[in-house]
Amino acid sequence: MPPTVLAIFGPTGVGKTALAHALADRLRARGERPVAVSADALQVYAGLELLTGAADAADRARLEHRMVGVVPVTETFSAGAYAEQAHAEIDALLDDGVTPIVVGGTGLYLRAALAELDLRPAVDPAVRERWTARLRADGPGALHAELARRDSELAARTAPADAHRLVRTLELLDAGHVPPRPGDAQLWTTDTRHPTRLIGLTMDRAALDAAIDARVDAMVAAGVEAEVRAADAAGASDTARKALGFRELLAGDVPAMKQGTRRYARRQLTWMRKLPAVELVDVTGRSAEDVAAQLLP
Repeated sequence: MPPTVLAIFGPTGVGKTALAHALADRLRARGERPVAVSADALQVYAGLELLTGAADAADRARLEHRMVGVVPVTETFSAGAYAEQAHAEIDALLDDGVTPIVVGGTGLYLRAALAELDLRPAVDPAVRERWTARLRADGPGALHAELARRDSELAARTAPADAHRLVRTLELLDAGHVPPRPGDAQLWTTDTRHPTRLIGLTMDRAALDAAIDARVDAMVAAGVEAEVRAADAAGASDTARKALGFRELLAGDVPAMKQGTRRYARRQLTWMRKLPAVELVDVTGRSAEDVAAQLLP
C-alpha cells in the first residue's frame, strides 16, 4: 500500500516545522522515509529564508525539504506554477515509497500541492498595470466604486480596502472572464490527488501572539533586515515583496511587522477551521514530540 500524504497546516509561529521533524522521527522509527514539501507562497524564494521562516541548514540536515528556495527573488511566481512543481515532487516521492509531509500556512498553496486548481487565466500585463496605476493614483476606494458600477453584487461582497482582489477582479472583467465571487472560491476540496491526512494546528491566542512576537525578534536578531534590504537592492519581484514584513522591515518598522503577522495568523486560523476533514490539534503548551505521539501513536 503506497504511503499516505501527511499535510500540516497552521498559522505563522504555531510550530509546524517542529512538528514535521517530530513526525519524521516517528516515521523513521517505523522504517519509513519522510520528506517535507513546503506549501508556502513565499518560501519558494531564494534569499528570503529568514523572513519566510523557511527550513534552515540545520532543519534540512534533520529532514529533507523540497520546494524551498527554488525561485530567484527577482522572478514572479504563481500558485499555478507552484502546483505543477509540487505535484511532480509529491508524485515522485510516492513512487519511491517516500512519505511526503506537506507543510504550509498558505491556504491556496496547500490546496495547490494536494489537489487540482481551477484558476482563472492570466490577462494582458498592460491591463493589470493600468489598474495598478489607478490604484496608486486614486486608492482602493475608486476601484471599489468602479466595480460597484460594473457589478454591484460582486462589489458588495468585496472589501473596499482589498486592493489586490479589486485589481484582479477588474482586470478579469476587462479581459472578459468571470471573476471568482468572494466566499465562492473553493480553496479546499476533499478530492485530493492522493490519500491525504490533513492536520490543522491551533493555539491559544495569547500564546500564539507571544510566539509570533518572539519569532519576529529572533528574525531581527538573525539579520532579517539586511536580508530584506539585499532582496530589495537585487530587484525583488512584486510577488516576493508580498512576504509578511517585507515592506515594514524596509521602513524599519518592526512593531508593524509583528502586528501584521498577528492579523495574518488570525486569518489563517479562521480559514483552517472551515476545512472539511481537518484534524484540529491544540498545541498550546505542548511539545512537538507530544503532539507527534498523539498523531502517530
